[in-house]
Amino acid sequence: MSDIINFNLSELVLNIKNKKISSTEITKAYVERSDKSKHLNSYNEETFDEALKKANEFDSKPDFNKMLPGIPIAVKDLFCTKNIKTTASSKILDNFIPTYESTVTQNLWNQGAILLGKLNCDEFAMGSSNETSYFGNVISPIDKNLVPGGSSGGSASALAAKLTPATIGTDTGGSIRQPASFTGTVGLKPTYGSCSRYGIVAFASSLDQAGPMTRNVKDSALMLEIISSFDDKDSTSINFKRPNYTKDLSINIKGKKIGIPKEYRVDGMSKEIENLWENGKNYLKDCGAEIIDISLPHTKFALPTYYIVAPAEASSNLARYDGVKYGFRNEGENLIDMYEKTRSEGFGDEVKRRIMIGTYVLSSGYYDAYYLKAQKVRRLIKNDFDNAFQSVDAILTPSTPSSAFKIGEKLNDPVSMYLNDIFTVPVNLAGLPGISIPAGLDKKGYPLGLQIIGKAFDEQNILNIAYSMEDKINFKFDIKDWWIK
Repeated sequence: MSDIINFNLSELVLNIKNKKISSTEITKAYVERSDKSKHLNSYNEETFDEALKKANEFDSKPDFNKMLPGIPIAVKDLFCTKNIKTTASSKILDNFIPTYESTVTQNLWNQGAILLGKLNCDEFAMGSSNETSYFGNVISPIDKNLVPGGSSGGSASALAAKLTPATIGTDTGGSIRQPASFTGTVGLKPTYGSCSRYGIVAFASSLDQAGPMTRNVKDSALMLEIISSFDDKDSTSINFKRPNYTKDLSINIKGKKIGIPKEYRVDGMSKEIENLWENGKNYLKDCGAEIIDISLPHTKFALPTYYIVAPAEASSNLARYDGVKYGFRNEGENLIDMYEKTRSEGFGDEVKRRIMIGTYVLSSGYYDAYYLKAQKVRRLIKNDFDNAFQSVDAILTPSTPSSAFKIGEKLNDPVSMYLNDIFTVPVNLAGLPGISIPAGLDKKGYPLGLQIIGKAFDEQNILNIAYSMEDKINFKFDIKDWWIK
């Protein structure tokens, strides 16, 4: 049974459909491993007993037409799950039990998946290291001293540690791709509007997007095929013909034109990242692609733009957490006192920081100077991508400016933490799809990722490019189970 956890998602599906392994056997293997891996602090909520019960039910009456028949999966604690606690890793939602299911998770259950539990994340997805969680920081299975990245750090840690065969996260400014890069896994941020935001605890509504985190590109295509759907409950959901991402997956990218943006060569970028990027270009050439130098001139404004737009939307979205209708409440002498005490105690430092920034840039006298100008710059950033895609099919960049950093290293330096998203933020501002794949190791032996950016709704193209690169790179990384108790 211990071998089960070494199968990737597609292999598990095939084995179940061929009746070589049962759902109960798979679920038991992941439950047992998760039980022994509490040191990583990946889970906020465990639903192991219910998962085993549902696995038994599936085995007694299997439906092999499902795309995830009896497959156990843990998900980020930002997706509302009916009758199961959903906290967004915040004290203010510590007692919140939704009466409804998010569309993305419902899509998983509709295809036969079984919930293993809810995974830790940065509080309200605000962070790049999973250190802002009310339930404590998540530890990377790569090394006990490293962060797993964030905000989907629990998802990345659980996936890399083989506590779940696949998972889903959310990406507002890189929160799927950055932790995937840090943990040697694959993280896909779909086009804005591809996956429904209904039932996802909101951070920044015009940037948030759900996406899969998997062990390989084929599994990512399978997960995207399931979670991407039109949803009339989400006004930002786009109704377009979704491809059969798995069936259409191909390593043939001969003739594809791949852009290399000069603006992504940032000051202080390590030689290791430069070499990784160069190797990526060579892999693409070996696959028959053509490398073209391009310019994205407004890239340097992406981070300041993001850190105006995202906090502004967060301050608006988080105004609902006031202790009145649901969530944590701290009693006060009057209504205003109750609001102040509830929000002061219920929110962590990073969330308070972003609410204050957001409230400031939206305030009278500053709205035009900050928020409105940021939205105009955002449009220029999107225009840069639109212009580039007139001559190239996709864009190749590093996923992050470095490998995973140490726990506590950047916690007291917010600007240094924010700079970690320098390569991922522009994709969210432009609403484009991006995928991070493991592409090498630094001198310490820690994983490094490369990012492929595509045109809007052209996920099939970037999946194919990632698939062909994955085949060439043949990334191998053996994680020692040092945390198992």
